[in-house]
Amino acid sequence: MAGFRHRAPAFVDIAMVAYPSVTLLVDLSEGEGVVYETHGRHERGSVVVGLLPGDLRATGWGVGECLQIRLEPVAAAALFGASTELSGMVVALEDVWGRDAGRAEDRLRAAASWDERFTIAVDILGRRLGAHPPVDPQVAYTWRRTLTSRGRVRVDGLADEVGWSRKRLWSRFRSQLGITPKRAARLVRFDHAAHLLAAGHAAARVATESGYVDQSHLHREVTTFAGLTPTALAVAPWLAIDDVAWPASSPTQRPAKGGERIPDLR
Repeated sequence: MAGFRHRAPAFVDIAMVAYPSVTLLVDLSEGEGVVYETHGRHERGSVVVGLLPGDLRATGWGVGECLQIRLEPVAAAALFGASTELSGMVVALEDVWGRDAGRAEDRLRAAASWDERFTIAVDILGRRLGAHPPVDPQVAYTWRRTLTSRGRVRVDGLADEVGWSRKRLWSRFRSQLGITPKRAARLVRFDHAAHLLAAGHAAARVATESGYVDQSHLHREVTTFAGLTPTALAVAPWLAIDDVAWPASSPTQRPAKGGERIPDLR
């Protein structure tokens, strides 16, 4: 979790970079709130951002606050159900949780501090866990192996590790997490490369360290996932915020003590 507070009474327009998680953004602003734009659609207020949302921008005016919660896709499936319909989408939280979305916003908005909000959020999410069937253990294992390997795994090898055929793993993984194992590996590898670029490493070195064939291969993948060149991605404001709010996601920083919950981020 991370808490964001925008204090300047000015227009905000920021491109959000794809990340290997389902993201819950709870808008705690008193005004009109943030607008999320992707694929020609607009959603205002609290939203759930599925994997691979494409060209996604967050815009808004004035002072605002937002609680961002990153959910491993395995956990997201337990909270929202199989995430096939969420992948590539930005969906209003109200469309997913109904009236409970408004109740959650009211509880979080009334809290006296970010720490209290984090505690409330844990309670809200904990109460919803188990509302949907868990994903298969083999699917959960495959996702975590993909993460720990930074996307440098082969689907055939993962299928052998879980004792399934390649076809069965592809089908179950896709139906439960909303993304194929190969696409998941590409997303995780892209995320690692993006943070290396943001840390100032040269594109050629990043391509080698991230497992790409060459620099042009890196360029194609960055364009696919972010709609930017590696040079533009390296200075993306979203990744600068990312390193402050989520230090564990940066290859150059250590995790913050006490977890990744950063209150009152300015």
